[in-house]
Amino acid sequence: MRTQGTTDMSDQGSLVGSRADRMRVRAAWMYYVEQMTQNDIATALGVGRVSVVRLLAEARNRSEVRISVAGPLAELTQTERALEKRFGLDTAIVVPAPGSGEDPAPVISAAIGHYLSETVANGMTVGLGWGRTLFESLPFIEARALEDMRVVSLLGGISQAHRFNPAEFAWRFAQIFNGDAFLLTAPAIVDSVETKTALIERCGLSSVLDMAGHLDMVVLSVGGITANATTYRTGYIAEADRLSLKRAGAVGDLLFHFLDADGKLVDHPINARIMSAEVEAISRTPKRIMASGGPDKIDILRASLALVRPTVLITDETSALRLLEVPAS
Repeated sequence: MRTQGTTDMSDQGSLVGSRADRMRVRAAWMYYVEQMTQNDIATALGVGRVSVVRLLAEARNRSEVRISVAGPLAELTQTERALEKRFGLDTAIVVPAPGSGEDPAPVISAAIGHYLSETVANGMTVGLGWGRTLFESLPFIEARALEDMRVVSLLGGISQAHRFNPAEFAWRFAQIFNGDAFLLTAPAIVDSVETKTALIERCGLSSVLDMAGHLDMVVLSVGGITANATTYRTGYIAEADRLSLKRAGAVGDLLFHFLDADGKLVDHPINARIMSAEVEAISRTPKRIMASGGPDKIDILRASLALVRPTVLITDETSALRLLEVPAS
């Protein structure tokens, strides 16, 4: 398992590991280290007790269980369990950190792709955020035709075509599963509250925004407040606005909702002019997946965890440990 140096696409897939490998090691960890009962493990993993017995037997047959769990993901499993307990997650997926100073986005993208390949199902309505980490998960998602599957873009886009445009991401995601895409055909940020109201009420966007309140799953990432964040490099927000957001206490954004360190919306005019689904609606979605990482995103990740309370977190090892550094309040 390579954790340093450059990593190509096939390497990233091996770093993530299969769902079966992850579940087997998690079951072994819960049973032998946390000393949970097989019934409790079955409940935690969402499988039957017979499946737990089989997972434990396979872990022993693979020599992954000695006195302690010795599987390749065991150290990460400990971190995942700590994240789940700290932030009330159903599932945490922690991928090995790349080399020092390297961008963790590629391995996180690979993990997102593998997870969604196994999770998206027939009849689902899936809401999508945006950003480079999410966009670059597309090559790792296994293409298959699903029935009655809908994809909803939760954020407006920009008039100039760009590879990280929210609409482009939602459209391509829908194509992978042969689903229907519903897009917010408006700028991500408009010039006034009046324009926002007119677009929603008079241009047919209310129906798309209403879908955000009836999602089965939402996939989100977060953006930092530094000048090299995707939000600013792609021209969505001017440098002067970025600086004023920082002065207002923003540590980053979730779907262009700019938050302070406590996970509250900052007092800034931009928050009233965003063409985006409401966080309150997203927070009611049964399965809420948040995927992001990197040193410039720790504060906004922690803020978004408090605001949205995701059920699934996908991040890298270094970011996970940083999130765990601050004692629980």
